[in-house]
Amino acid sequence: MIDLRSDTVTKPTPAMRRAMAEAEVGDDVYREDPTVNRLEKRSAEILGKEAALFMPTGTMGNTIGVKLHTEHGQEVICESRGHLLNYELSMVAWFSGCVVRTIPSEDGILRWDQIRREYRPLGPHWAPTGLIEIENTHNMAGGTVYPLDVISEVCDGAHSLGLAVHMDGARVFNAAEYLGVPVREVVAKVDTVTFCLSKALGAPAGSLIAGSEKQMDRARLYRKRLGGGMRQAGVLAAAGLIALEEHPRLLAVDHENARFLACALAKIPGISIDASKVQTNIAIFDVEGTGFTAAGFSVSLKERGVLMNAINDRQVRLVTHYDVNRESCERALEMVRDLTTSAMRRG
Repeated sequence: MIDLRSDTVTKPTPAMRRAMAEAEVGDDVYREDPTVNRLEKRSAEILGKEAALFMPTGTMGNTIGVKLHTEHGQEVICESRGHLLNYELSMVAWFSGCVVRTIPSEDGILRWDQIRREYRPLGPHWAPTGLIEIENTHNMAGGTVYPLDVISEVCDGAHSLGLAVHMDGARVFNAAEYLGVPVREVVAKVDTVTFCLSKALGAPAGSLIAGSEKQMDRARLYRKRLGGGMRQAGVLAAAGLIALEEHPRLLAVDHENARFLACALAKIPGISIDASKVQTNIAIFDVEGTGFTAAGFSVSLKERGVLMNAINDRQVRLVTHYDVNRESCERALEMVRDLTTSAMRRG
């Protein structure tokens, strides 16, 4: 199978497996796991934040990020297709007691003028705004990247109103690669940021949240409440250190492969995609013209040895990663062409 469903499907590299087998460990709930401590310290250094905390998942990181900045009965502003709202089981409500106020945008990028219109101060009839959340890269907008000036304007505007900004940076290293800047520049003004080791960076599990020392002390307590105290977690952190130090340099190839696939898909009859908008390792394309539903397209493609996920009735998403090379991308395209050609003939 050529698996383009997500970059979460990558397998640990041999170097990761060796590091996991040889990891020095301790009890992380007591802060005594030296490998976890190294991962947290190094992550904070790379992100330019005071401290970082190892999380089992990105969802837990975002859940805690929201909790750090809000009180029950407030609103959290995010983009309407955001992961925070659509793919995290309503943890904003369940754990933080907040509601989400969505703002739709064509490219998944929220500008300050859009946010400012939705801001609500404390009043007698409505929930006040408690937090601004931005997603970078934006998954369901096709891996789009926030320009640095937009992040700066959002953060300056939020801070002027006494609000914090949390970045769901699950693939923020992809954003940094696309922009050609160190990741610390991308997250410099946000108050907290999460990023995933288990997506584009290729670790088998784990994410981190970063912010101030005081925030991370509170985050550690929230992590325990959510059942995230993992004890001898150094076996996971060891793989995470390799992902963090060595794998950002691999992301450019993933981006090139995504653009290669998008450009080729745009030439296939019945498929619609604007390849010029593919910025990172995610491409979303419309299959309505092939006569398939997105789900039907995905099922039929699987029968030909290629995995891609439908995200709605019309669109399919593909995600490139280091376990799918250019040759595999070319074979995947052959299967798509074969599928669409067969469908058009029958139609």
